[in-house]
Amino acid sequence: MNRTVRLSQPEAIIFDMDGTLFKTESLVVPAYHELFDRLREEGLYEGKTPPVEVMLSGLGMVMDQIWAKVLPDHEEAVRRKADAWFLENELRGLQRINTELYPGVAETLAKLKQEGVRLFVSSNGLEQYVKGVAEAHQISSLFEHIYSAGEYRTASKVHLVDLLLRNHGISKAWMVGDRSSDVAAGKENGLTVIGCAYAGFCRAGELEGSDRIISSFPELLELYLGSV
Repeated sequence: MNRTVRLSQPEAIIFDMDGTLFKTESLVVPAYHELFDRLREEGLYEGKTPPVEVMLSGLGMVMDQIWAKVLPDHEEAVRRKADAWFLENELRGLQRINTELYPGVAETLAKLKQEGVRLFVSSNGLEQYVKGVAEAHQISSLFEHIYSAGEYRTASKVHLVDLLLRNHGISKAWMVGDRSSDVAAGKENGLTVIGCAYAGFCRAGELEGSDRIISSFPELLELYLGSV
């Protein structure tokens, strides 16, 4: 990562959702505990709820991969039910829980849009969840389009970002995210990568390969205004 070289100004910026724009644990933790209460009630799970950190550590993966980590000894049918019930819990939670964006997200996105940057979301989450978060926090209108692995049935964020770039004729963009999947999605598609180190979900070295790493979201505007 060479901080002495100024970044090239993008025509578009693509954002991950969880751990980048949205403070995911404000919604996931209660939804997760509600899920395991229901799984036990339905006779589909026995014992203590797995540590919520297992779920949080999987954020950035597609949902099939997350459930394989959380429910490794359960059949696919149970995982599918868990997936559906968890989504129900999240969507209800968006209506009744005070969930949070990271500080400065809405304001920074609005300023970037005013600067003429095309803004997108690319998330490995489910369509209803990703769009539901944006709508609940009134930032949907700031994005030209919201892409999710759930909607486009992509196996990785690399493919999802490639689809986004081709669909919108974008050749010069920044990828902004907090996980190694975001770094890979950016680098394998020839983009500048801005790693986000403020969420606390990423492992040591996970953002290696990023062109810059920011410790708060508003730093992104400073990077954009300083680019050439």
